[in-house]
Amino acid sequence: MPIASTNPATGETVKTFDELTPEQIEAKIAQAQSTFETWKDTSYDERRKLMLNLAQHLKDNARKYAEYAAIEMGKPINAGIAEVEKCAWVCEYYAENIEEILKKEVIETDASESYVQFDPIGIVVAVMPWNYPYWQAFRFIAPAAMAGNVGLLKHASNVPQCAEAMEEMFDAAGFPKGVFQNMLIGSSKVEVVLRDDRVKAATLTGSEYAGSQVAKVCGEEIKKTVLELGGSDPFIVLSDAEITAACDMASTGRFQNSGQSCIAAKRFIVMEDVLDEFVEKYKAKYESFVVGDPMDENTNFGPLVNEKAVAEVERQVNESVEKGAEIVAGGKRWGDKGAFYEPTIVKGVKKGMPLYDEETFGPAAAIIAVKSEEEAIEVANDTEFGLGASIHTQDTEKAKAMAKKIDAGAVFINSFVKSDPRLPFGGEKKSGIGRELSHYGIKEFCNIKTVWVK
Repeated sequence: MPIASTNPATGETVKTFDELTPEQIEAKIAQAQSTFETWKDTSYDERRKLMLNLAQHLKDNARKYAEYAAIEMGKPINAGIAEVEKCAWVCEYYAENIEEILKKEVIETDASESYVQFDPIGIVVAVMPWNYPYWQAFRFIAPAAMAGNVGLLKHASNVPQCAEAMEEMFDAAGFPKGVFQNMLIGSSKVEVVLRDDRVKAATLTGSEYAGSQVAKVCGEEIKKTVLELGGSDPFIVLSDAEITAACDMASTGRFQNSGQSCIAAKRFIVMEDVLDEFVEKYKAKYESFVVGDPMDENTNFGPLVNEKAVAEVERQVNESVEKGAEIVAGGKRWGDKGAFYEPTIVKGVKKGMPLYDEETFGPAAAIIAVKSEEEAIEVANDTEFGLGASIHTQDTEKAKAMAKKIDAGAVFINSFVKSDPRLPFGGEKKSGIGRELSHYGIKEFCNIKTVWVK
């Protein structure tokens, strides 16, 4: 079955691709293994030069690559450019810091010398989603390649042009063929790749179900996995918060990428005594969005990825309203074509409603009123997910104390949750296992080897 590139703003299929044959899959794995045998022995200086070439190539061609994202998954052009530039940043970060990050760790023991070194492991398969079609993959491959590994990308089937562009980027930067390759395959062919003896590990960003399937296969094969899965991030607004600033953060944190982000703020847990002020100012922020064609530079809110995504958000909002929630803003489809849904704010959300109980992967903000800080923490943790969380207050010491009690891989104080190459990224509970980025992420795909000398 062809892999299709369909514009969600128009519903038009703009290009199709044929899946790789078994012979083509074998050729890519063989190329990756052959390249690894030499790439693992290259110097940091050589890898650094190529990675910095790649960073510059991304900067020079940011608009070109952003246009692919706009066409395939509806990302507004300016947001797409920012995503590509962030990919350049992660390349630069690991290029410039690799020697410090992976230096030998000397440990005093009864040996004459003992230390830990970090060796590459080989081929790592990345199963990546469509919502940040470049960043999700780059935050894996930049550190993995700098460590001496090679990567095979199985991207989401609705962003094939973005996926193919990534392999072209590595070629343009001068990397040896095989350091990074795209594989145009559907989900049904992932298992055979994961079970190949030459593949040593896998990383996946996506749904809980997809993660469980990859983890199951890798568990049977005793292969390492890093999983970044769903999120239902709490955004806590305490009584002493600066409400205008909190609403600024709430606006970006919920509605960037049309709300289609695992780390988006989704459940807004607000103290009752500031609830009305928060709702009023938050609604004003919502009204400033420009919804429309993602290729238009004035647009800052594009379509959802497809009609199925619109229908799911519509269901969650409507069922929550039927159970007593109230729409403050939005709450319906936008325009007469394309997969558009208005940025939506719903208050009066309670346990038992879809907007409380489920991950909302789209532009609907659920406002939940609480009476105390203790209740705020209880509601924040009342989810199967544990990716990110944010706390808004003028008392940062109180926020730091609260952060210890929140079940999440990251807690941001007076900001929305975001990823940063310098900081570890990942979650707990059903939001995944392992970490990406920082020195923690790069070591996930290294053999952490002890060397002991008598």
